[in-house]
Amino acid sequence: MEEFVVRGQNKRSPANDAISPRKKIKLERMKQEEEEEEEDEFSHPVPWQKIEAEGLDCDYALLFSKEEADHLLKQLEEEVVYSTGEEAKVQIFGKVYDIPRKQATHGDAGLTYTYSGVARLACPWTPTLEYIRDAVTKATGQTFNFVLVNRYKDGRDHMGEHRDDEKELDPLCPIASVSLGAPRDFVFRHRDTRGKRTRRQIEPVKLELAHGSLLLMNSPTNTFWYHGLPVRKKISLPRVNLTFRRILLDQKKRPSVDSQQGTSD
Repeated sequence: MEEFVVRGQNKRSPANDAISPRKKIKLERMKQEEEEEEEDEFSHPVPWQKIEAEGLDCDYALLFSKEEADHLLKQLEEEVVYSTGEEAKVQIFGKVYDIPRKQATHGDAGLTYTYSGVARLACPWTPTLEYIRDAVTKATGQTFNFVLVNRYKDGRDHMGEHRDDEKELDPLCPIASVSLGAPRDFVFRHRDTRGKRTRRQIEPVKLELAHGSLLLMNSPTNTFWYHGLPVRKKISLPRVNLTFRRILLDQKKRPSVDSQQGTSD
């Protein structure tokens, strides 16, 4: 199932030799203004592929060429400093474990993000993270104030199944996931199919996230579907993943998820 975001056609004035020079200039100015407005809104139109299942709504596209993705990955390897100590651990059912990958958090000044029992303060944006964030904004029309960086040194580094449903996140904003480096399998599993007492038979959705790709996880995906990055021992090359998010500055103004999705978790 594919859907493409197609850039709108520019309005064109009919060819007419009888139009006065003054009116021609005015029409040309109007056309130029329309082109500038369109360029500001979506400077980098990309072909989107729609990925859908019951309660799952995602959009996928190649955002960067191989050459640009190679350059961005190289820059990130030089710029990003990953967490150590307590911030490199995760709490699961009361037990603390080392995170099976490297992590870093960046964003606007003063932002914090809490998950798995650990609060993480956002470091300032690096030039490359700002560049990628702006490219994602131009492609999607969405703004983001925080990014979680995950680095997988090879296929043994992984991420367990989880949902990005923390209270700090704006539920009306999609999570934008940019992948750089080795392609990896990304698996969605419906919440009703997990555990020993599965209530329903719903097939998981598996994607291979390519080098330079962008995956948008739209509402209500994170209500109904868990996602994870499983171990792939044959992969020897690193991968860096950036998940751009919008954190609410005033959680009292948090939009109602129920009113938007018609359900609660």
